[in-house]
Amino acid sequence: MNRINPIPSEGLRSIEARPSGATSKAAPSSTAPFAELLRDQLSSAVRFSRHALERLEARQIQLSAEDKTRLSQGIDRAASKGAQDSLLLLRDLAFIVNVQKRTVVTAVTDERAQEGVFTNIDSAVLL
Repeated sequence: MNRINPIPSEGLRSIEARPSGATSKAAPSSTAPFAELLRDQLSSAVRFSRHALERLEARQIQLSAEDKTRLSQGIDRAASKGAQDSLLLLRDLAFIVNVQKRTVVTAVTDERAQEGVFTNIDSAVLL
C-alpha cells in the first residue's frame, strides 16, 4: 500500500477569500517588462553551436564574460553593416559567426589559423 505524506502546513500559502460576486481586477501586467527584458537578452546573447563548443573545449579556450560581451558588440557592429557570416578576431582567437542568428559557428586559435584563409564569410571585425 502506498502511503501519501501530508504537506507540512508551513509550505501552504493562505488564500484570501473574496466576497461572492466580486470581480477580480486584472493587475497591471508585470510580465510585459519581463518579457521585453527576456527578449532583449535573448536577442543580444551570443550563442555557440555544438561544433563551436566542441572546438572551444578541444582547444582549451575559455571565454570570460568580457570576451562574450566583446563578441556580442562585434556581432552588433557586423549586423549594422548588413553582414551575414563574419570573421571576428579577438586577441589570438578567430570566430566564424552567423550574424543573423548571433551564433558562433567555430572557433580557431592562432596556431590553427596559420594557413590564414577563411572562406564563406562576407566581413571581418577586429575586436
